[in-house]
Amino acid sequence: MTTLTMIAAPSSFLSPDEYLQLEATSPVKHEYRDGEVYAMAGASDAHVTITGNLLTLLRNHVRGSGCRVYIADMKVRIEARNRFYYPDILVTCDPRDRETDTYKRFPTLIVEVLSESTEAFDRGDKFADYQTLETLTEYVLINTRHQRVECFRRNAEGLWVLQSYSADTVIFQLQSLHFTAAIASLYEDVELETRPSYNPPVGEQA
Repeated sequence: MTTLTMIAAPSSFLSPDEYLQLEATSPVKHEYRDGEVYAMAGASDAHVTITGNLLTLLRNHVRGSGCRVYIADMKVRIEARNRFYYPDILVTCDPRDRETDTYKRFPTLIVEVLSESTEAFDRGDKFADYQTLETLTEYVLINTRHQRVECFRRNAEGLWVLQSYSADTVIFQLQSLHFTAAIASLYEDVELETRPSYNPPVGEQA
């Protein structure tokens, strides 16, 4: 996802319109889940670099196609679940999304760059929420600790099928956009993250 952590913000329940008004003037971005808002923290170097690399690749690919690529600051609205999220990257090819300038409702592709603090959420509840978007055909998770890209694709039966790519595969594909690129280009200038080591307190066995 866009940031490393989400922190519950102390506030009363907000309607979607109240949330949008809050975001229009807030210096801090918030995601919205069924009336509650969550302030978002900053991202790591690897996270930002991967996101920027993919944005550059996709922007060149979709130029002139009618599709639009958005990064980090654009919300996706999930009306069926009463949610607003900030994906790291979303691509929409639906003309209806030109009607709203602060959020999009009809994405074709959503990409989240993983971090240790948000990976479980991105794989679990957030993915379940994204699946209710009828136009979404591909959901992509990009690892910051390994060169690994996981593409979940909705097939003709409505089931989500996983295909993974790594440095060994050399390339990766985003079938929703008929896009192919080198794994190396996605991870260009990226210093992969490592899990923080755990040093048990004195007297506690590891």
